[in-house]
Amino acid sequence: MKLNPNICYSPEVAEAIENNHPVIALESTIISHGMPYPENVATARECSRIARENGAVPATCAILGGKLCAGLTDEQLEYLGKTGMAVTKASRRDIAMLAASGGDGALTVAGTMILADMAGIRVFATGGIGGVHRGATETMDISADLEELSRTSVAVVCAGAKSILDIGLTLEYLETKGVPVIGYCTEDMPAFYTRESGFKVDYRLDTPGEIAAAIKAKLDLGIKGGMLITDPVPEEFSMDKAVIDHAIDEALNEAKQLGIHGKATTPFLLAKVKELTGGSSLKTNIALVYNNVTLAAQIAKELYRMQAAH
Repeated sequence: MKLNPNICYSPEVAEAIENNHPVIALESTIISHGMPYPENVATARECSRIARENGAVPATCAILGGKLCAGLTDEQLEYLGKTGMAVTKASRRDIAMLAASGGDGALTVAGTMILADMAGIRVFATGGIGGVHRGATETMDISADLEELSRTSVAVVCAGAKSILDIGLTLEYLETKGVPVIGYCTEDMPAFYTRESGFKVDYRLDTPGEIAAAIKAKLDLGIKGGMLITDPVPEEFSMDKAVIDHAIDEALNEAKQLGIHGKATTPFLLAKVKELTGGSSLKTNIALVYNNVTLAAQIAKELYRMQAAH
């Protein structure tokens, strides 16, 4: 595949793309806004190691100095981790502005999907997607991640929608937009910190090969839009639903009192839940990201094998 001149590829990612080898996209908002330093940088490095171990080249995506980057150096990861929330949290609306101004941006799920699509990467691993926020019937607070899933042809591997969201309405929105929601070895929609949400996925698939075949079929048929692959957090790291629900309710009340809304909501709520759970939610967050990277790399490897066979 030819390289896109608008993308600044790392040498490792460029070589893999040119030779049609397995590559997975990784987001950068998880580094800057999703976790504290130094855990964020350590997690990002471990994600890259896990991807390689499972046969795929990792391409962490970010905007640095106005350049759209697919694949970051250790120094760039360190910079994003240390700068943290001072880096712009960048979605679709921000990409052109940052490119024009020479700014830096840590990419959300939506932003990473756009960059991955431009770079020729079809599989992307993250923690959890954004969705319809609780109370959205009044606030209309709906993550741009959902709209991006309906228009950009990248498969997203995650641990479900973040449990701070309204998962039922999130699934309704995805259904309206025609986004298939797949459960990996499960019929239940996972809820990020917990393995079940009480809602069902559209399809259960039990192997990376089955998932890769579905992605390939969608691409071959020219059906635009992504696919959501939900991978429940490993059992040993799953949190008690009552504990996490109580922490989320408390965090939501505080956010409301402080007038926090829009793109500041998720980082605030995740940090608050970590504080209220004594840090155990951070351990769960890290474990589920590693789990998703493993699955995404295995899917990318199978997809590469199928495409090479044709």
